[in-house]
Amino acid sequence: MMKYGEGEKLADTRPCAAIRADLKMCLLSSDCCKRDKKTPRECLSVTDGSVPNQCQVLRRTFFECKRSLLDNRLRFKGRKGY
Repeated sequence: MMKYGEGEKLADTRPCAAIRADLKMCLLSSDCCKRDKKTPRECLSVTDGSVPNQCQVLRRTFFECKRSLLDNRLRFKGRKGY
């Protein structure tokens, strides 16, 4: 996960923004984007091993965070990844 300094904040204040930024950086630093010159969206659907497992975990975490926004059962527990 990316570390932000004391005075540093993301410009994006939407829910799950930190996880989204981490996923973007992970995908952009993967071999799929660097070596194969694919877009991050294309790299999410690749299963040839060029995308690290950490990016797949971040993708699942981002999905769970977005899903928790719609789930009324979790509204009292709070959003995941917050």
